[in-house]
Amino acid sequence: MLSFLIRRLLQTIPTVLAVVALVFVLFSVVPGSIVSSMSDDADPQVELRLKKQLGLDEPVHVRFGGYIAKLATGDFGTSFRTREPVTTMIAKRAWPTLQLIFTAMAFSVLLGVPLGFIAALRPGGLVDSAAMVVAVSGLSIAKFWLGLVLMYLFALKLGWLPSFGYGDGGLKYLILPAVTLGVSPMALFARTTRAAVLEIMTADFVRTARSKGMSEVRVVKWHVMRNALVIILTTVGLQFGGLMGQAVVVEKLFSWPGIGSLLVDSVLQRDIPAVQGSILVVVLAFLAINLLIDVLYGVIDPRIRYA
Repeated sequence: MLSFLIRRLLQTIPTVLAVVALVFVLFSVVPGSIVSSMSDDADPQVELRLKKQLGLDEPVHVRFGGYIAKLATGDFGTSFRTREPVTTMIAKRAWPTLQLIFTAMAFSVLLGVPLGFIAALRPGGLVDSAAMVVAVSGLSIAKFWLGLVLMYLFALKLGWLPSFGYGDGGLKYLILPAVTLGVSPMALFARTTRAAVLEIMTADFVRTARSKGMSEVRVVKWHVMRNALVIILTTVGLQFGGLMGQAVVVEKLFSWPGIGSLLVDSVLQRDIPAVQGSILVVVLAFLAINLLIDVLYGVIDPRIRYA
């Protein structure tokens, strides 16, 4: 297992470098410049002075090499707009984003997995039909539209919850954005769990366990559930990465002060260091979650071994 972890950690280095290089080059070749937006004066001398202050007067490859050297020491650079360290900016936004993503994931797992499991145990029944309607609807609804509907119903009409903002970080501010973000993965977990359980229920080892007189409860607990969890965990790991990207829309919609909204604002302002730092944190979080999922495979299913 240790050698597997070391290999996986080493494999993340080219991925991170590729992402950083792609973002760096992209913002170096697109039209427009942060200097022109920061300078109210059209004087070329003022723009040249600003470029020198920001380090934009050097060739792209020189700037990229310097950025990689700083990155190796944990320095994400300094924001062009606020002149604040990017690590500080991200640290301020990290906790709201973690709150949103983990709450949305908990909501989707706690509802979606049991719903799909119960539906699979009675295929074709009322619960199964209702679960599939919910799953298809959840996958089809656009997040920005769902968020607006929830705002209208629970904030404007009923007045139960605030429509936007972070407030004191309490639960009442978190419910609407978390539900908006969690509905789609909840629907996916329901469908994935149902399909996995239905497939395992017809497997030879399940029929053998039943023929030996094992009770249905033990069959479901020790054979069906454990094998289905491997497939479910894979989906959960992939959805964590998806939620990091989808949180951008939800955070802007609900004025949630997370990394997603920081990323959008930085892109609009062409604040390259902040954009690179935000994307790098998202990529690292995605890789870390998937590494954790791979480790959990071996815990859930002892047959899985890593050389």
